[in-house]
Amino acid sequence: MAFFVLSRVSRRLLKSSVSVTPSSSFAVLQSQHKSLSNPVTTHYTNPFTKCYPSWNDNYQVWSKGKELHQEKFLGVGWNYRLVGGMSSSSSVLEGKPKKDDKEKSGVKEASWIDLYLPEEVRGYAKLARLDKPIGTWLLAWPCMWSIALAADPGSLPSFKYMALFGCGALLLRGAGCTINDLLDQDIDTKVDRTRLRPIASGLLTPFQGIGFLGLQLLLGLGILLQLNNYSRVLGASSLLLVFSYPLMKRFTFWPQAFLGLTINWGALLGWTAVKGSIDPAVVLPLYLSGVCWTLVYDTIYAHQDKEDDVKVGVKSTALRFGDNTKLWLTGFGTASMGFLALSGLSADLGWQYYASLAAASGQLGWQIGTADFSSGADCSRKFVSNKWFGAIIFSGVVLGRSFQ
Repeated sequence: MAFFVLSRVSRRLLKSSVSVTPSSSFAVLQSQHKSLSNPVTTHYTNPFTKCYPSWNDNYQVWSKGKELHQEKFLGVGWNYRLVGGMSSSSSVLEGKPKKDDKEKSGVKEASWIDLYLPEEVRGYAKLARLDKPIGTWLLAWPCMWSIALAADPGSLPSFKYMALFGCGALLLRGAGCTINDLLDQDIDTKVDRTRLRPIASGLLTPFQGIGFLGLQLLLGLGILLQLNNYSRVLGASSLLLVFSYPLMKRFTFWPQAFLGLTINWGALLGWTAVKGSIDPAVVLPLYLSGVCWTLVYDTIYAHQDKEDDVKVGVKSTALRFGDNTKLWLTGFGTASMGFLALSGLSADLGWQYYASLAAASGQLGWQIGTADFSSGADCSRKFVSNKWFGAIIFSGVVLGRSFQ
């Protein structure tokens, strides 16, 4: 009898000790890890329990140990990040891994491409850098400056040509990135920041990249045919620069200068699209100002990769200028503002334009003066900020022409 009673009691105790529901178990885990952010679950179903985050082999786990970003398999209570830019969750217990550390390890934040586009087209969208619009802005702004300069006194720039050149900038920038990735796939695999690009990582084959390039150039041709004959010839001639620029880093320390000659071609083309001819006194200083501007922002950008560039054996102005980078950039920035002023004088713009030059000079001086060339994240921020420099100049041209 005593044995029977003891058995009943033990069964009740055992039952109460294991009757905790999955949700309450998870609440206990949350209380133990107060700084744990909401766990992210994927579409995979966890075969063991529904209260824990699901797991697959595509995840890297960032743990807080002796080395903050050491990779460990720790399970529940730690932050998960998807490799290759497909998805991301919240920060680690007390802080995120630094941006530089994540980039060097190949961990990428999710972009709208991963969230909204079908899987079949994601590689092509990334190849065209649609998730990084700064390149399109930098290509488009010289076009917009030139179109605004070509407007009649007291008039706004042509919205038709601004729309055409905006679409053209998007397509040509994508084509340039595709050409760059096709020619540099052997280099990209050796550089931490670029090894996850679609062709370098194997997400797309070179043949698929060539086919995509053909589509982009065909669509670009459709836009070019909307312009006058003078502009068609001038626009087609830029393809020589587009195809040759990615090779320059193998032969010269000045690939940024070749990029400037390429990406600012719209400073010539915008004017000719509106006027049907070229006015060297206005557009040549505008073009040269863009080249000098490009040398500033792309040298800052190149400082992100200078260590890898040395290992791989490619060249850049960041390596050429070295410790004297800020002195060189100050010179190029000053030259850029001088050429912009000369272009405005030739176009007889109003005082509003020169007020914008003063503001743009301050923005450019801030970039150069505060740039931390030992920090890839800071170099990236300064590079991206150049979309505002372009916007300031454009607003000045529009106001200077409108109130003329």
